[in-house]
Amino acid sequence: MTPDTTLAYTQALAAPPGDDGSAIDAIWRDLHRNDPSSVASQSPDWAKAVAEAGGFHASPQAYEFDANDTALLPLFTKGLGPLRYAWSPPPAWGFGGVLAGGALTPEKLATILAHLETLPYLGIKIRPNPLAADLWAAAARPGWDPIARLAHVVDLSGGVDAVRRRFRSNAGTNIRRAEKYGVEIESGNASHLIDEFRGLLELSFARWARKQHEPVVLARIRGRRRDPRSKFAIMADRLGERFRLYVARVDRQPVAAILVLAGRQAHYTRGAIDEAIAGESRAAYLLQATAIEEACRQGSTHYHMGETGNSTSLAQFKSRFGAVPVTYAEYRYERVPLARVDDFARSAVKRILGFRDAS
Repeated sequence: MTPDTTLAYTQALAAPPGDDGSAIDAIWRDLHRNDPSSVASQSPDWAKAVAEAGGFHASPQAYEFDANDTALLPLFTKGLGPLRYAWSPPPAWGFGGVLAGGALTPEKLATILAHLETLPYLGIKIRPNPLAADLWAAAARPGWDPIARLAHVVDLSGGVDAVRRRFRSNAGTNIRRAEKYGVEIESGNASHLIDEFRGLLELSFARWARKQHEPVVLARIRGRRRDPRSKFAIMADRLGERFRLYVARVDRQPVAAILVLAGRQAHYTRGAIDEAIAGESRAAYLLQATAIEEACRQGSTHYHMGETGNSTSLAQFKSRFGAVPVTYAEYRYERVPLARVDDFARSAVKRILGFRDAS
């Protein structure tokens, strides 16, 4: 049954006359600060990074159901006039979805979705927090296509000792091996860490291409377009200490690195590795353990390990840190079937290249 969408709300879609947008920004910051399910990629600071590095326009949609019950959807658009498309958030920019000051019910969410259907965009795509999967499924409306996704999430409740006990024994073995091997970890948001991370990403582009039977040159072009160094520099500048790079070194040489967005729920969003060296050192295990334990100490309730897709090996690796699989959906609403045409074209290209997903 489709939830009721007759709940009244007052839109706060635009700043009052003479205001520079600070009214919406204040609502946004307050909701992000107080919503226990918020992630860094729903923050107004992240929105500034998305706009600056990705060329998107931030178009937050705010709602007031009553004086003490507000909600806001961080939304981003790109395109000209009637050819604009909207995302929450854009591809490769984390998780989006609604921030709420009160309890977000299926009825309220369905009301928000009904409003989004009236906006003058070719389509809208929303990738919500995986932990809100049941809420989004309950708010389903006709015309919104669910796209099945799989993520892994670590529960950080109980403190560091409890989290460590949820690590599987083989994770502990590999962590100790990394420590004995002499792996050293540096974390922060400094420029030299961004340089080392990007250098490792370049190696990863080629490795991913080989695994997926994709021409290396195409993988590098795609990777550099999606993740240029400037993108990470802007992220670090906008998020400050919430942008955390963890770089593992062996004999002072960077061998693996991960990017974690700190917050009420932490999100491991990128990883890169020099597999020839890091594989033997087990550096990836020490990296994840360090980041997970730090997120726990900083008060995060969960540590998102990101998309897993159909990769069995990736699922096994994540589960060794106590991460559990979470099935959820990304939601798409389109006035014209652009996604179907795009999916068909991509599938055709993959067949020509002999592309295969990593397993």
